[in-house]
Amino acid sequence: MKRSKVYLQKREQLEKGKLYEFEEGIALCKKLATAKFDETIEMHIKLGVDSRHADQQVRGAIVLPNGTGKNTRVLVFAKGEKVNEALAAGADYAGAEEYAERIQKEGWMEFDAVIASPDMMGVVGKLGRILGPRGLMPNPKTGTVTPDIAKAVQEAKAGKVEYRLDKTNIIHVPVGKASFTEEALSENINTLIDAIKKAKPAAAKGQYFKSVTLASSMGPGVKLSVAKLV
Repeated sequence: MKRSKVYLQKREQLEKGKLYEFEEGIALCKKLATAKFDETIEMHIKLGVDSRHADQQVRGAIVLPNGTGKNTRVLVFAKGEKVNEALAAGADYAGAEEYAERIQKEGWMEFDAVIASPDMMGVVGKLGRILGPRGLMPNPKTGTVTPDIAKAVQEAKAGKVEYRLDKTNIIHVPVGKASFTEEALSENINTLIDAIKKAKPAAAKGQYFKSVTLASSMGPGVKLSVAKLV
């Protein structure tokens, strides 16, 4: 992949082979986020597990204390009074089959999070091939299939993020914006790290945190030291 001149200049500001302490890495990542828009800061965490095994899966969701800096558009699958409950809690869209049809027939995807009441999973289940690859499929483990629709909507709007392993055993999660203070980013990052620590599978052997990298939307990855996490 060919990199831009600006990207290469930013990468030169990193010490080759250095693993930065978290505080220093956060400051450097912010410094390298020089785009004209407010870049998203994302963490990439490689774990010492094997996602091919069911007993080594790492998945969950947390509300970041300082949010993500993004206005999350929430779609709720529900019926009856639950629709009003969802809209009152701040959902952008709430309904049933009509939204499933728009997604299937029109390719409509103007939402960032999907929540469903348990009785709607028959409808939502048919959208698995569309929502699943995008990480949008509602799941009881992440609190997005729940009878408490209002709480789920409020959490999504407050900055709830899901974390899960990809095929290479790496978790990718947005932890804020470049405009956030170092303290706000640090709080979000520590909250995420603590949640992943607690989610460590009993079957995981050896070093759990293999590597942690912080990067802005247009910046190079800043590799962080995992010494304190081992």
